[in-house]
Amino acid sequence: MTEVKKKKSYRRGYSIALLVGFENDHAALWQVFSYVVKLHITLKLVGKRTDEKALYNFHESVVDALRPMLEEGIKSTIVTAPMKTTYAADFLNHVRKHHSYLMQSKSQNRAAFAILIGSADQPQKVTELVKTKEFHEIIAATTSQEADHTINILEKYLYSIDSNHVALFSLREIEDRVYDRERSNDFQTEYLMLTDKYLADSEDKNRIHRLLQISQNRKVRARIVNAETPTGKRISQFGGIVFFIIPTK
Repeated sequence: MTEVKKKKSYRRGYSIALLVGFENDHAALWQVFSYVVKLHITLKLVGKRTDEKALYNFHESVVDALRPMLEEGIKSTIVTAPMKTTYAADFLNHVRKHHSYLMQSKSQNRAAFAILIGSADQPQKVTELVKTKEFHEIIAATTSQEADHTINILEKYLYSIDSNHVALFSLREIEDRVYDRERSNDFQTEYLMLTDKYLADSEDKNRIHRLLQISQNRKVRARIVNAETPTGKRISQFGGIVFFIIPTK
């Protein structure tokens, strides 16, 4: 009997960041997951960079492509461009001027942007880029900024007298909530935060990775936070993991 080989399961993992690679005449948008990096879309610059209207429309197309993913909770955004170019800085200046809410510290929709020198328009180049020390340092920094903003939302939430608020601190309760197919997240934003130490010390990491994957599929804003940061230490006080819901205004 011929043995049928099983296909290896495709592991994408949970979202870590967005990566925007600018080149002279196009931009490549990538989703960075814990296991893979996936191309989302490539956008062309119609016209020349010296044409202000063409460059404006190009930058707007990039923002339009980023917006749905940012609204899903992927806030860490790394913008790259080749050395000796201003492509990345030009884009962030556009965001600062025309979409300032994405950079306002008190905005619930704010994103954490960072610039990294390098090319990110081809899979091989991106693979090399995400392995660099600089990339991981930027990811840590932007994720920390994002987490600090989210924990501030949690602190206000915990001190609210609204009886409709939900905050869960045990893995089992959080799983029951996230896996509940009858639940609805209309008109509310769900957050799941845990520390890297909580994940590292877990005796069932597959269980937590599954929770992170399904959370993302169900539009929960899930993040792993460095336990040594102020936000990480605060989450550790809750046991290392917390899930909470904020009504959408």
